[in-house]
Amino acid sequence: MSTKKVAIIGTVGLPACYGGFETLVAQLATHLHQEHELTVYCSGKRYPKAQRQTHHAGARLVYLPLDANGVQSIFYDCLSILHALFYADVLLVLGVPGGILLPFVKVFTRKRIIVSIDGIEWRRSKWNRLAKWYLRLAENLAVKFSHADISDNDAIQNYTARTYSTRSRVIEYGGDHAVCQPITPAHNARYPFLSSPYAFKVCRIEPENNVAMILEAFAELPQHPFVLVGNWANSAFGQQLKAQYGGLPHLHLLDPIYDQAELDVLRGHCQVYIHGHSAGGTNPSLVEAMYLGLSIVAFGVSFNRATTEHKARYFATKEELKALIKDTSLATWQALGREMKTIAERRYKWEIIARKYSALFHNPSGARRKGGLRAQISLLGQDDLLQHELGHYASPSMFYEEEL
Repeated sequence: MSTKKVAIIGTVGLPACYGGFETLVAQLATHLHQEHELTVYCSGKRYPKAQRQTHHAGARLVYLPLDANGVQSIFYDCLSILHALFYADVLLVLGVPGGILLPFVKVFTRKRIIVSIDGIEWRRSKWNRLAKWYLRLAENLAVKFSHADISDNDAIQNYTARTYSTRSRVIEYGGDHAVCQPITPAHNARYPFLSSPYAFKVCRIEPENNVAMILEAFAELPQHPFVLVGNWANSAFGQQLKAQYGGLPHLHLLDPIYDQAELDVLRGHCQVYIHGHSAGGTNPSLVEAMYLGLSIVAFGVSFNRATTEHKARYFATKEELKALIKDTSLATWQALGREMKTIAERRYKWEIIARKYSALFHNPSGARRKGGLRAQISLLGQDDLLQHELGHYASPSMFYEEEL
């Protein structure tokens, strides 16, 4: 097959130091740079000039003087799309802020457009009404005017089928870059909780991740240490939670850890991994935890159930979470961890993920099919889908809004 010039748009950039999309791009570059010419757009706001590279993992890097997140992401994505029109065969657009330009790209150019909508972004609680309106419009345009749209989860595929009558291609995230690391004396000195069983969670400190509910539950379980790694200082919400719960001796509220090996020491040795996300699709931190063979307790939305094939343990309230932590035996946790590892090894390897993306680069138009809802239902039952669409799984905190 011929080499394609692929522009990857919508992430903070490389080297990866932010989130799931950045990890995805790093893995695509590693696995595909010898068969495709990859260009990755990077936020100049996140990479000081002294640290910038021209290439990373075989991909060419282009820096733009804008932030990849927040309101600037609209202009960042649009500028990336316009720049890519001068050379690229394929535009891989990760996220929807630049979706408003895609109708013009499809109508007036011969470029092939592949879009990953990154969950249902407009539903995230951090956006105000104006931002939600724009993101929903951008999502609509991105799906309708792309040659292929990617869902990272069966539940997202079902959502796009119901909403846009298209069948997106399901391509999840890989997790095999996460490797359990040995505990050294230095780790024990820095993190004394490593010497006894503990629960663990890593996430952005946002209401939709049910951080407040989870902390409240563990605050009432003093015999069960809990470690939560997150960006506490980035919002008043996070600062308030850390001030409220940080003084409890069995709660360990740690600042962000960007070193993969150090993070894998902490989560790799936990007794149970708590996943509280209530929005999104296949969440990278969940997939990584599964690949590490951790027992999973997840918030019971359809996305998390699909990722874990309905075989994890699920909660919807503080009391349900407390009961799971108190009443589940060690043998049950160990068996659950083995089951999560088996699923991850079958579904969440980066080599498999990269092959799927490469096939789309060669033939994006062949990926999309129209069809009725009946043909689209996959792992989830209709009742589960309906509950999700009506918001029955939504946390009360999902109505929290910020200024745009």
